[in-house]
Amino acid sequence: MLTRFEVTNFKNFAEKIVLDLTDTKKYGFNADCIRDGVVRKALVYGHNGVGKSNLGFAIFDLVSHTTDKCNGRKYYINYLNASSPKEMAEFSYTFKFDSGVVEYKYGKKSHEKIVYESLYVNGRLFAGIDRRESNIAEVNALGAENLKTDMGASKISVVSYIKANAVLEKNEDNLCFDSFIEFVDGMLFFRSLDSNSYIGFEQGSTSIGVDIVSQGNVEDFENFLNEAGIECKLGVIDEAEEPALAFDFNGKLIPFYAIASQGTKSLALFYYWYHRFRSGSGVSLIFVDEFDAFYHHSLSSLVISKLRDVEAQVITTTHNTSIMTNDLLRPDCYFLIGKSGIRSLSDRTQKELREAHNIEKMYRAGAFDG
Repeated sequence: MLTRFEVTNFKNFAEKIVLDLTDTKKYGFNADCIRDGVVRKALVYGHNGVGKSNLGFAIFDLVSHTTDKCNGRKYYINYLNASSPKEMAEFSYTFKFDSGVVEYKYGKKSHEKIVYESLYVNGRLFAGIDRRESNIAEVNALGAENLKTDMGASKISVVSYIKANAVLEKNEDNLCFDSFIEFVDGMLFFRSLDSNSYIGFEQGSTSIGVDIVSQGNVEDFENFLNEAGIECKLGVIDEAEEPALAFDFNGKLIPFYAIASQGTKSLALFYYWYHRFRSGSGVSLIFVDEFDAFYHHSLSSLVISKLRDVEAQVITTTHNTSIMTNDLLRPDCYFLIGKSGIRSLSDRTQKELREAHNIEKMYRAGAFDG
């Protein structure tokens, strides 16, 4: 799991901002939201323009140079903080796996241009390079002794280079490195504000409706919509020479996307991905930006309940304070982001919080402004 993330000089984050998922408390409720002292299900709140979306883009920046998955290039055009004199953005990740801890740090001048990187496994430098000083990489992995370490003019990531060219021996550090690679390969970012745009996990894109039909999930999606309070019957029609999703009105079929509301379309997007990560298909970390932008608050609660049931670590952003409740998560899983950084509700008050507390009411009253 991701346990800690830091970023500096990226988009609106001129100064260092830290997301610490290990600052947990000993609450006796919703214990499944925490695993081994790490937050598994997190909701991030903040006003417009404070960086909720940019937090997701920052966390997923490493996808672009360590995987061949969709890298969301369009989200990274304005990369560095415009008001900062610094010439690169700097990132730091800490991951915890059964085989140990991985710390990965790097700096970039742009989405594609890596300046330096270092990867530590269980406290020992596993691999690194600093192109400001030399094109020679340092690699300390059993099985990678014969790798060429002179990277020359190549801008390839050292992590990606080892991943693609070395057959590592089986030891604890290498298993930890493999866990890191597998985790990053399984990271998924998507947002309800776009069409099917995403970062990580897959490569390429298919029509949401066509995918639901081709996967044989029409009836399951119909049940999902009805559970969400959208009473409907679905069917399949031929559209543009391929089967497409449709609403069924007593045998009269109308194309789904011709009449679906924005909220229903947003649910279809959520279902498209939910079908993938509920099946245990290798998704490790899910970041859903503005997941409930078009949802009624009761529907938002349903979606959070769905996300709680998946195995993956989950981070979502929202404006909706009605789902700030101990019925869904717990105070150390709700984070506020602003000029002062990112801190959980439990870290923003001296008051002892209990399951019976109405934390939304407390939030509105300013109890977490400290």
